[in-house]
Amino acid sequence: MLTVPELETLSKEIRDFLVQSITSTGGHFGANLGVVELSVALHYVFNSPVDRIVWDVGHQAYVHKILTGRKEQFPTLRQFHGLAGFPKRSESPHDAFGVGHASTSISAALGMAIARDLRGESHHVVAVIGDGAMTGGMAFEALNHAGHLKKRLLVILNDNEMSISPNVGAVSHYLTRLRADPYYGKLKTEFESLLKRIPAFGSRLANTAERLKDTLKYAMVPGILFEELGFSYFGPVPGHDVGQVIQLLSQAKEMEGPVLLHVVTQKGKGYASAEAAPDKLHSIGGAVVKPKSSAPSYTSVFGKTLVDLAKKDERIVAVTAAMLNSGLNEFVTEFPDRCFDVGIAEQHAATLCAGLATTGMRPIFSVYSTFLQRAYDQVIHDICIQKLPVVFAIDRAGLVGPDGETHQGAFDAAFLRAVPNLTIMMPKDEGELRHMLYTAFTLSGPVAVRFPREDGVGVPLDVPYETIPIGKAETLREGKDVALLALGPMVAIAENAALMLQDRGISAHVVNMRFVKPIDEDALRELALRNMPMITIEEGTVKGGLGSAVLEYFALQKLSCTVYPLGLPDRFIEHGSRPELLHQVGLTSEHIAQIAISLVEQQQGQKWANRKTAGR
Repeated sequence: MLTVPELETLSKEIRDFLVQSITSTGGHFGANLGVVELSVALHYVFNSPVDRIVWDVGHQAYVHKILTGRKEQFPTLRQFHGLAGFPKRSESPHDAFGVGHASTSISAALGMAIARDLRGESHHVVAVIGDGAMTGGMAFEALNHAGHLKKRLLVILNDNEMSISPNVGAVSHYLTRLRADPYYGKLKTEFESLLKRIPAFGSRLANTAERLKDTLKYAMVPGILFEELGFSYFGPVPGHDVGQVIQLLSQAKEMEGPVLLHVVTQKGKGYASAEAAPDKLHSIGGAVVKPKSSAPSYTSVFGKTLVDLAKKDERIVAVTAAMLNSGLNEFVTEFPDRCFDVGIAEQHAATLCAGLATTGMRPIFSVYSTFLQRAYDQVIHDICIQKLPVVFAIDRAGLVGPDGETHQGAFDAAFLRAVPNLTIMMPKDEGELRHMLYTAFTLSGPVAVRFPREDGVGVPLDVPYETIPIGKAETLREGKDVALLALGPMVAIAENAALMLQDRGISAHVVNMRFVKPIDEDALRELALRNMPMITIEEGTVKGGLGSAVLEYFALQKLSCTVYPLGLPDRFIEHGSRPELLHQVGLTSEHIAQIAISLVEQQQGQKWANRKTAGR
């Protein structure tokens, strides 16, 4: 076994390796630098994979991966077919639970502890959760259940005062108070010792003693919130003192029942610029950088447009779930009293918007596609049933690349399309995004505006706002042989495919569909009457999305036509660069042109066969 000084040396070597590796490949930076000593201590005290270590979110598990034999794979981190940026059960038996979203670790760990006891096993189960993830309601649901069951379970609260954006809310302030008082640890020991010495004889004296115990406990014992939930609380302790963390982990390991160890760390520890700006260096790009675009990103256009619209309409308020960086930094500076960061609590954010909308306000919920999945019930029950005018600004709709399966924006169009009373649209470029946002605030019901994690195409933005007719597509190119019905960023790819087809003598009709719901039935009917084969093209799951909507319309109208739905296949899409992933799933101009040629040849062959049959 290594000595504490040797473990400190190891921690320094790991931190140096992380800095060198992540600045080359890109990845989550600050969070991993902050958990080096904690990770070393965990693997010193516990025997993974026999003992189960569950990482919440998982973006801070790089050190865990290094310590479990994957150091040599780090040059491939978050790259196509390379090492995943999050724990992944198929990657290593040491990854006890696959993650990517916040606040799940305690629930998963409790499930493992229950199964252990049912099987008569004796291994340990540890959940490591950050103070940002602790703001999520799911974490408290799990704490409540774990305290009730009193299973042997260790929860480590890694408190670095940050998620992606600075933490907000009463829980964050509570933890700040615990961190700020240097006497808490000493007071806990002394007062618990005192409480044990209070006599308990005679009913009146016993009742008085119990009240005194409660009074002293609530006044002086730290972590009372967790104690009242049924956990034995220890902390706060300095998370970069590897010797002290090992000592406390060893003590907690021997205890029965649920234990919560509150560890205070510094995000970005050991890298000056990350320490100074933990939100900006939460994640960094690597050596492979896209060519610099002169066009702004969709996210920045969203943010600037929202500020502009809010200046004209004081009813507009913005809500986010710990993601101010998703286009709202300028808004919160301009309108601090009209911007609400609720922490990692998407369910609450959605229903908060519903409450705001009932009063005549015009709330907009800025949320990643992948995180909106967590609020599906609230979207249906609290917003859409009541037809409330809430705008969903859905960022990262489509493939997002290196973050992989847990973060691809593959499903929102499909799961939202099933919900009544909801309008869903996606722009072909950043200019159309402005018009869609403007249009969304003119409607009297819920609206979803989807946009990708990409730069725009460079269209002018200093033009007056236009109201887009609801459910109306836009014909961009007239053609007679095949129709390409595209959505969002796929429009540009479809237009390029049309140029390729033109070189082959094939005339392609290109439509910017704009709406997933309602779709342009008039345009579809016209195309069916023109007897052109159609390809629907979307950067979302092909099951339930735009292609499904088109096929459903033709089936219900008993219109016979050829439709080829092209989108993301029925599987989870791994991590990699966006171009690599688009090529893998066939969302390229070349592949679209190949499909179109095949459909046209098939159509022409059928026409020839029909003429031949008629001639007999």
